[in-house]
Amino acid sequence: MLIPFHQLPATSRVWIYQAERKITSAEKGIISEVLTAFTQGWSVHGQPMETSFEIRHDHFIVLAANDHASGCSIDSSVRAVKEAGAAAGVDFFNRTNIAFQTTGGVTLVPMGDLKKKYAEGIWSGTTPVFDNLVDTKGKLDEAWVAPAGDTWLKRYIPAESVLP
Repeated sequence: MLIPFHQLPATSRVWIYQAERKITSAEKGIISEVLTAFTQGWSVHGQPMETSFEIRHDHFIVLAANDHASGCSIDSSVRAVKEAGAAAGVDFFNRTNIAFQTTGGVTLVPMGDLKKKYAEGIWSGTTPVFDNLVDTKGKLDEAWVAPAGDTWLKRYIPAESVLP
């Protein structure tokens, strides 16, 4: 059962899918159409769940469910995101780019370039990054964008650029 995203409680489970590039307005329309149809009927063991989704920052799909989604229902959501991406021509499963928040919006950096960016001083441990591993709506609201040094990216950052 699709409900407005803001009505979901902080304990709702979220899944974040990052696009390979900025999503256009036309692509957002296609993606929204596919995901609206999916979330309206998303269920766990035949029982409807309170669900929602948002497209944020022109780069991310955030799916949410206020229930304990099972393996099969999670698999169906992955298929829906793949279907939405295919319909719009956007890849949401390329995991090789890291999204940083910059004054210009979202900047995608290939993982292979991270150490170089830190070594050159382009990024530091305080650079805001989208931590797509957050798993609840509460964490999404509070910690999705965090200093890189406070996320799993810390291991890629030279020690001198991470604040104590």
